[in-house]
Amino acid sequence: MSKKSDTWLKLIQVIANVETRLGAVVQAQHGLGLSEYRALEVLARSPNAELRMQELASHLRLNQSSVSRMAERQERVGFTIRDLCPDDKRGVYTVITDKGRAHLDGARVDYENTLDDALKECGCEKLLLMKFINAG
Repeated sequence: MSKKSDTWLKLIQVIANVETRLGAVVQAQHGLGLSEYRALEVLARSPNAELRMQELASHLRLNQSSVSRMAERQERVGFTIRDLCPDDKRGVYTVITDKGRAHLDGARVDYENTLDDALKECGCEKLLLMKFINAG
């Protein structure tokens, strides 16, 4: 295996470990799967706190069927609502509610703390800051 391939494999393992920790925390403490947490985060950051379902699927790198089921679950607990596109009645928006935003705000603290701890433990915190945060 080349050095590049070996490094890539190590990076994938680090990411998988961090993702596992994040998922465990948001599930145990806030009842959200990691994709559900990220959906709320993406919606909260979007203009008017809404996205078309296919746009949300693209952000999350999930298929539209999975996102539709997730949106349905989040709608049942009041974190999102669905709204028809005014220009295209076939298009559906998912909109974060005040309840969803409040739940996200509570989960975000634990998500960020867990992310900080996990990145420190794997020695990636400074690398992430140098490569991605300062670049953008």
